Amino acid sequence: MKKKVVITVPVHSQKCRSKAMQIVVGASGVESVTLKGDDKNQIEVTGDGLDAADLTKLLRKKFGYAFLESVGAADDEKKEETKNEAKMEVVWPSYPAAVPLYYHVACHRDSNSSCSIM
Repeated sequence: MKKKVVITVPVHSQKCRSKAMQIVVGASGVESVTLKGDDKNQIEVTGDGLDAADLTKLLRKKFGYAFLESVGAADDEKKEETKNEAKMEVVWPSYPAAVPLYYHVACHRDSNSSCSIM
C-alpha cells in the first residue's frame, strides 16, 4: 500500500535541503521526495512500505529536530479503491422464512384386545 508522509525539518540552506533529501532517498521503500512549504522545510515522501518513524529518526540524527506532520495513504489509491468498490456491488435477493406446516394424524385402534397373530 502506498503511503504519503510529511515531515518538517529545520533546513535553512540549499546544502541542508539536499542532505535531507539524500537521507530520505536512502531509506527503503521511497519512490518520490518533494519539498513543500513556504521555506521548503517540509519533506513529502511517497512510497510503498515506508516506515514513517524510521524516516523521522534518521532525520533527527542529522538535524537534531524533525516533526512528523502526517501519515496517510496516497491519493491515487483512494480513487482506485472507490471505483473498484462500486463495480463489485452485489445485491442478494431475500426470501421470507418458510412457516412450518403442522398436520394432525389420526390413528384408529381396534377395541378388540385379542391376539392378532391368530
